[in-house]
Amino acid sequence: MDFKDFELIYKNNRHEIKDKQKIKSNLSEILGDNNFSDSEIDIFAYTKDSTMIGYNWTLEGKIAGLADFIIWPENKNQIIKILHLANSEEIPVIPYAEGSGVVGGAIPIRGGIIIDMKKFNQILKINEKDLTVTVQSGINGMNLERALNHKGYTCGNIPQSVQMSSVGGWTAHKAAGQFSTKYGKIEDIILGMEIILPQGDIINFNPIVRKATGPQLDKLFIGNEGTLGIVTEVTLRIWPYPEKRALLSYAFHTFEDSLEAVRQILREQIYPAVVRIYDKDETKRHFLHMEKANDKVMVVFVCEGNERLVNLEEEITREKCEQNSGVDCGVHPVEHWFETRFRVTETSATPKMQITFDTIEVASSWENAAKMYHHVLDSVKKLKGVILFTAHVSHFYPNGVGMYFTFGGVETGEETNFDFYQKVWNATMEAVVASGGSIAHHHGIGINRARWMGVEWGKSMKIMKEFKKILDPQNILNPGKVYENIWHEGVD
Repeated sequence: MDFKDFELIYKNNRHEIKDKQKIKSNLSEILGDNNFSDSEIDIFAYTKDSTMIGYNWTLEGKIAGLADFIIWPENKNQIIKILHLANSEEIPVIPYAEGSGVVGGAIPIRGGIIIDMKKFNQILKINEKDLTVTVQSGINGMNLERALNHKGYTCGNIPQSVQMSSVGGWTAHKAAGQFSTKYGKIEDIILGMEIILPQGDIINFNPIVRKATGPQLDKLFIGNEGTLGIVTEVTLRIWPYPEKRALLSYAFHTFEDSLEAVRQILREQIYPAVVRIYDKDETKRHFLHMEKANDKVMVVFVCEGNERLVNLEEEITREKCEQNSGVDCGVHPVEHWFETRFRVTETSATPKMQITFDTIEVASSWENAAKMYHHVLDSVKKLKGVILFTAHVSHFYPNGVGMYFTFGGVETGEETNFDFYQKVWNATMEAVVASGGSIAHHHGIGINRARWMGVEWGKSMKIMKEFKKILDPQNILNPGKVYENIWHEGVD
């Protein structure tokens, strides 16, 4: 494979290693010859994560970022030595989980060394009395869940990417799983962590349920996207595997009716594990075969846990849905969701059809949720080239929601597909901000949202950058992400 045949998109941002042979020799000494590679096929495999525009680029003969070396460390001492080497030579280091991120967080835009954490894959301890599990950060999410299920437990964090993501990736990108309304998001599930800082120091946050010992420093490392440290171990909450599961679905006449029903359910301190609202267009995509859902908004619920509690949750959920004109659609829509919830065929299919495709998740208070939904739809649907724009709501709190938009379209006139891509992202972000929402709910920042961080955080952004500078003065750890806007640089 010859990389000269590909256009390197972020070529202007690369850090060139002056003496690659010297670094290769250093890596061999630290890791052994089997735990690092500079072969073109390995480097090509790590040129992108699962960012949707990346699939289009690959078909067009473009690559976003090009690492110099890929490494697979087996222990913490190797990582520490790699970080010492990287600091002395000012080489970028990009922590890599399983590459399922969709915002460009793992793209090696500055070159350097990718640290793939897949060999940190062990369950270290299941504490049945404390209801915790301690794992190495590279463990695959589905492997962890299966092991817990075998012991009679669940972690509760089941993102759509669970089969191709790891605990380290969840931690870095502040993940939220499909059962989050009951079990919480990853920041609720994590009790403790071990982290290697950019200059090689190890810090530990012990898994105590709560501490009044000053500001919560550990929270700064959840969602840091590999820019502040490399997570090596994580202690997570676990729960007994549910003894009963109830499946419910209701169709509503309006998006507002569906939101109000769910808001009233949560207001009663009833927390179905899964709640998913599909707007009318997305209902057509997923439930076209359901006659009762024709031209309506479908909502599916999964209540699970102790049998007596599930019975109560089901009773109150039904009551609130029916009070808001919901039409009972039975268990079939939920069974259909279970059958299809991990399918992401649109991701690989649309680029082949020369369609630019992506998803954008945001957050809102209840007060602004419907307003934000309509503002985003109105803003994006009037753009030329948009052929698909739908929404669902899949994460709920007593105080607000996480909303998820899906778009597809084609460039028009003199546009490139990236011009179109940016146009839709810009319109969405502007409408979200204008509606009082947050620019991200659970996918993170990476490259895609970096330009909006200043809008989101205001003066606090300066403090974030200062904290990064203190921990990583050489800016070696995943540079060009979160705090820097390079989204549109270097792209034709």
